[in-house]
Amino acid sequence: MASSVLLKARIAGVFYLLTTVAGLFYVFAGNGFIVTGDAIATAKNIVASESFYRLDITANIVAAAAYLVVTLLLYELLKPVSRSLSLLAAFFSIVGIASALLSFVCDSAPLVLLQPALGANASSATTLQTLAFASLKLSGLGTTAGLIFFGIYCLLVGYLLFNSGFFPRALGVLMSIAGICYLINSFATLLAPALAHRLWFIPFGALVGEGALTLWLLIAGINVPKWQERASTASRFLVSAD
Repeated sequence: MASSVLLKARIAGVFYLLTTVAGLFYVFAGNGFIVTGDAIATAKNIVASESFYRLDITANIVAAAAYLVVTLLLYELLKPVSRSLSLLAAFFSIVGIASALLSFVCDSAPLVLLQPALGANASSATTLQTLAFASLKLSGLGTTAGLIFFGIYCLLVGYLLFNSGFFPRALGVLMSIAGICYLINSFATLLAPALAHRLWFIPFGALVGEGALTLWLLIAGINVPKWQERASTASRFLVSAD
């Protein structure tokens, strides 16, 4: 049992790291294709580096799949603290992952639209390029909406970590801050884009929180004796409730 719990923590750390690397690649590499307010230039960038663009949107799928593994493992690890809250956290994470998959569909649209544009007349080509650009905007909105759910997920995980007894309380605080950062950045992007540009540093707070949890899972893992004690208490409580 002890080795199984520790192994789950380590695997969660590995997949959390994979999520972070793939996610950062998707965001920063993807932004390199987009020229603000210029559909034609954006289309040219995608067509000129199609293989790299395909790699970029694939990174989004990898990040989503890896985060699903993280979600399931953290549910198992944090279940002794509160089964219902851990399940609720997993629900919000899965909804966020689903929005990431919808973003993948929008990101893939330019690959379909821009190929016919290469042999089309000027008017048709411009229309297709505009549609491709619009699909990228929809992808951005989908990603932003997804981060709202991830923000709630981080807040719930932060609460569970803080009250767990088998993770440092500091991790709970940092994950809660990460959740708040996601929410501030997402709502600012949706409601006041100009303000969101001024708050460019906010997402780094989320990166610090999730990065700290990732490193802890990889290096320290989990306090197994305290986890076993908490799990045993939770199990006795469920038995007595029945």
